[in-house]
Amino acid sequence: MTLHPHWGHTGLLETLARARARESLPSALLIQGPRGVGKQHLALWLGRLLLCSNPGPTGPCEECPSCRLAVKVEHPDLHWFFPLPRPKGASTPEKLSRALEEARWETLAEIREDPLRPLLVDGPRTLYLAAARTIRRQAQSRPSMGERQVFIIAEAETLAPQESSSEAANALLKLLEEPPSGTILILTSGEPGRLLPTIRSRTTHLHLPPLTSEEVTDFLIRVKGVDPDTAKRIGPLSQGAIGRALRLLPQGGDPGSLDLVRQQAFSLLKAALAPTPAAGFQASLAFKTTGARGLMELFEFLEEWLRDLALAASGAEGSAMNPEGEEFFRDVLLRWSVPPYRAAKAIELVDEARTLATGNVNPQLVVFDLLSELREALSGQSDPFPTRKQDVV
Repeated sequence: MTLHPHWGHTGLLETLARARARESLPSALLIQGPRGVGKQHLALWLGRLLLCSNPGPTGPCEECPSCRLAVKVEHPDLHWFFPLPRPKGASTPEKLSRALEEARWETLAEIREDPLRPLLVDGPRTLYLAAARTIRRQAQSRPSMGERQVFIIAEAETLAPQESSSEAANALLKLLEEPPSGTILILTSGEPGRLLPTIRSRTTHLHLPPLTSEEVTDFLIRVKGVDPDTAKRIGPLSQGAIGRALRLLPQGGDPGSLDLVRQQAFSLLKAALAPTPAAGFQASLAFKTTGARGLMELFEFLEEWLRDLALAASGAEGSAMNPEGEEFFRDVLLRWSVPPYRAAKAIELVDEARTLATGNVNPQLVVFDLLSELREALSGQSDPFPTRKQDVV
């Protein structure tokens, strides 16, 4: 299997191709944008462009030996690093370095087999100090085929937390500041605010915007072979991100992994607005007591459901992103007459909970506190189970 052509962002690709022709591309680039919008795919496309022997006005030639290898992610001068779970049994730095490289190559093999299959990984993932050292070591070597080598560092924000320090991020600072001749570093991040300021200041920033729903729908039909009815349902839910759309697709008759998160977020909102407040307490017990960062996608979907509620409260029926919630929202509005400003306040509460979840907090307490506050904000009723934010941390 090979990587599919980059979908959309035509004007941006042409601009990058012109910069390549002028040899004016920066040696350290940070591609940032929403999760799943195609940052890593653009980085791989740019890597192919930089390594291509005969690049054209719109991109790599796709015919030279470098292009044929790079499109299969097999080019010896195209190095792709991404966060991984901590390998078991890696008790020393040397063992960890070897285990991480083995895990990286195994993941690359899975991607080569099916580039469009979402890779599902349980638990936290990190770009470890050992990976940063591997990048620095490889950057000091000469390119194998041409004049340059390209390093893609995906989800670079995961460089920052390294056992309560920033060693992994700091290990790359010197490389970013003075990369060896012919070395290009491309970082991607969906949360650039989590990167060290020194990393942000040493890179040229490129924002990758979402696609339109129609572009995502067209991709699902033409490239993924999804039936039109399913593609038209998933397209608007994708938020313009193909990666998100792929995770929303049904898998073997079951809901997609991300669709399960979307449904879970709706269940949480139902618990917050249930006739009795005890439903929120019961819902919070379903979560583990550790791993709050795993709540991020759940909170994103919760915000989307609340935006749909705000639309219903303002009388804009038929505009919801998740139409299956409209009947529930009508019932809530009849019961509590929620004005739009309360729904806006509820979205702010979710954003506060997301900030809490980035720290070392108990997910049960974060969810319980959030559901209690959502109930109070949307209903106008005082919370029968008051908690304080400082008790959650």
